[in-house]
Amino acid sequence: MGGGTAVTGLAFRVLLVGRGLRGLAHRLFDGESLVAVGPPEADFVGVEDVVRRHFPDVLLVDLLHAEALGAIERIMAARPVPILALHPGVLTGQQAFQALALGALDVMDRPIHPGPEFWHSVGRKLVMLAQVKGVRPSPSVSRQAPEGPAAPFPLVALAASLGGPKAVAQVLRMIPRGFPAPIAYCQHISEGFTEGLAHWLSSETALRVVEATHDAWMEPGTVYIAPSGGHLLVKPEGRLELDSGPALRGFRPSCDMLLTSAGEAFGRRCIGVILTGMGRDGARGLKEIRERGGRTIAQDEASCVVYGMPREAVLLGAAQEVLPLERIGPTLVQWVDAC
Repeated sequence: MGGGTAVTGLAFRVLLVGRGLRGLAHRLFDGESLVAVGPPEADFVGVEDVVRRHFPDVLLVDLLHAEALGAIERIMAARPVPILALHPGVLTGQQAFQALALGALDVMDRPIHPGPEFWHSVGRKLVMLAQVKGVRPSPSVSRQAPEGPAAPFPLVALAASLGGPKAVAQVLRMIPRGFPAPIAYCQHISEGFTEGLAHWLSSETALRVVEATHDAWMEPGTVYIAPSGGHLLVKPEGRLELDSGPALRGFRPSCDMLLTSAGEAFGRRCIGVILTGMGRDGARGLKEIRERGGRTIAQDEASCVVYGMPREAVLLGAAQEVLPLERIGPTLVQWVDAC
């Protein structure tokens, strides 16, 4: 894809959906502007779960199979993401328009024998669509509630970067033992340091603080830290999931991935907090929590070491409250008691 649109800094994550796209990765992905995530070609059945797990920036969907339209509809209901659909010439144009009506952003006709120029054009289109912000469900679909039994407690999801450990310690000191919610915490930190961070926070606060492990069940009054080098996700029933997939917009663990999964899993019973840190990781995830009925907090500028991530959250309209650091802990206690 050497002739594709240049991307500054980071590659966009692409999920291929449909058996007809088997073996295309080497034609599309150069590792600089586009990288593949998930299975080599995701099946239509359960594809919405694959999207939730791998957080792609854009999808390439093969319309050749009858299940494709249903898959697009489910994706746009569960977690809207930009979609480029490939329309084989053997189909009628009606299927292409149906894909657009269900939420696909664009459709390209796929020749019977596509050459390198065609795949270059697909790559350029994927880069363009990956940068589209604010993709919403089509009017005919609505966001689905999580399936399966809900956890018997609310959840606090916490994100921080530069200056975060000290700020988090101050917040946690204001939370008493017996706090009736678990806390899932994503911190940008060098690999290998999260275990030490957990021990230090345990010694500084009344709460139990541990490094998160895959498939563990969350317990109220416990803080679960995303391990360095992996993504932390939460499930509706209260289980943790670790994802070793590629970095999301430069970060692994990703605050956006944790907060987004928390909003999707816990909805109105989720409280999201974004603290001091450089960049914008976490702002989109915090907005996801707010849009799903949860409550959200951003640390104020005066008490931040770096007013980057909280500032982006405020500009995005993701923060319900902007609070000084000393007020965040007591507010969490009050809000969790009201859940």
